[in-house]
Amino acid sequence: MEERIPQHVSIIMDGNGRWAKARGRERVFGHMEGVESVRACLEYAVEKGIKYLSLYAFSEENWNRPKDEVMTLMELMMKSMKNEIGRFMKYNIRFVVLGNRARLSDSLNAGIDAMMAETAGNTGTTCVVFLSYSGKWDILQAMKKAAASLSAQEIQSLEIQDFDKYLVTAGIPDPDLLIRTSGEIRISNYLLWQCAYTEFYFTDVLWPDFRKPQFQEALDEYARRDRRYGKVK
Repeated sequence: MEERIPQHVSIIMDGNGRWAKARGRERVFGHMEGVESVRACLEYAVEKGIKYLSLYAFSEENWNRPKDEVMTLMELMMKSMKNEIGRFMKYNIRFVVLGNRARLSDSLNAGIDAMMAETAGNTGTTCVVFLSYSGKWDILQAMKKAAASLSAQEIQSLEIQDFDKYLVTAGIPDPDLLIRTSGEIRISNYLLWQCAYTEFYFTDVLWPDFRKPQFQEALDEYARRDRRYGKVK
């Protein structure tokens, strides 16, 4: 079978808490192990020549989780950025964070800005982390941007492709493949506009167990898909 490599793979990383619970551990243990899966999948994306790997790390709805867990997740994000900067530079990876960053702490935003600036010149795989993000929020903020910058007549003539530039993903191609781990079969308010023609791949594997072999299985399934975009072949 000819290998067809998607330009943009996006992953909904799900199942950390269940993975930890099955081992009699606190949920944070699952999140920590999930970082290892991020590292493995990012390295594999670089190896396979995938230009964009995006990760749904924290949704706007996740702010409703217990405060202690939210704090732990944010601290883990800070720690991971500090630990991974050397790896990003070594493998020529660009780092981007997208979402409602107004809800993040000043210290986390400063850390994000520093890592984005340091990796901005890297030209290999772009790692996009969606943090405090939701698809409905993205469409709403895009609509507000468009309304603020366009006249009523210009809004009337706005084309679908013109709307893309108001989304937080402006300049980033839509995902070719969306992977969700843990057996859940939904996209949970993620990239609602951008996933119009994305191929979906759902797996029962929990995120901490999702490594290179499981990633390759998803890529193999993608290669078998016939993407017609509404046309007849």
